[in-house]
Amino acid sequence: MSERNEADATSSCASCGIAQEDDIKLRRCTACYLVKYCSIKCQRDHRPKHKRECKKRAAEAELRDELLFKQPESSCFGDCPICCLSLSLEPEKCTMMVCCSKILCNGCVHGCRIANFNNMQERRERIAPSCPFCRTLTPKTKEEQDKQMKKRLEANDPVALRSQASEQYNKRERDCSGAFEYWTKAAGLGDAVAHYKLSLMYHHGEGVEKDTRKEIHHAEEAAIGGHPGTRHHLGREEWNKGNTE
Repeated sequence: MSERNEADATSSCASCGIAQEDDIKLRRCTACYLVKYCSIKCQRDHRPKHKRECKKRAAEAELRDELLFKQPESSCFGDCPICCLSLSLEPEKCTMMVCCSKILCNGCVHGCRIANFNNMQERRERIAPSCPFCRTLTPKTKEEQDKQMKKRLEANDPVALRSQASEQYNKRERDCSGAFEYWTKAAGLGDAVAHYKLSLMYHHGEGVEKDTRKEIHHAEEAAIGGHPGTRHHLGREEWNKGNTE
């Protein structure tokens, strides 16, 4: 069902077509929450037409709930590609390498720096520091760093896209449209943090129109990806609704 048809279905009775008004209250189908009815009679009359779609939607909702409430296997930032341990949820304890957009734990970064310092041959030859993961030489200037970042953006690397979005958002003259564009691309590639940022933008109406449906969609995607802040927020919303289970 398209977004337009879905919107029409939720504003009028799916059986008789009567619109919701002050004296007419519509109630959702409690199995799929996809359509509304003005009476029990209309719901029974429409059941033969709606049964198959209702079961399909209910099954999809059950599968989504299973993903939503499942304990994440790792951090929303993933694992350190060197030590294979989950990355910390505290950003200051991790380092993103511009050359390859890999996020490494600071322990591995520090360990590689110590190993390079102890390598007498490298010290004698004055070899420049390199990335602990891909061994690309560390950029010496801002121009070199920007060039490496541009390559990662052209490769549609979700970590690079997310980083670029944050840079656009945190500038002195905030570029919400630019940040939204990069976060949308990163979210499309499955980045949980980007989904979280988009949910906030739709919640506050920052750079986009407020949209509760899209806010919840991106919040749920972020929660499925293991983002702790979003999982806490959704849990609080369920608590406020009385859904303590």
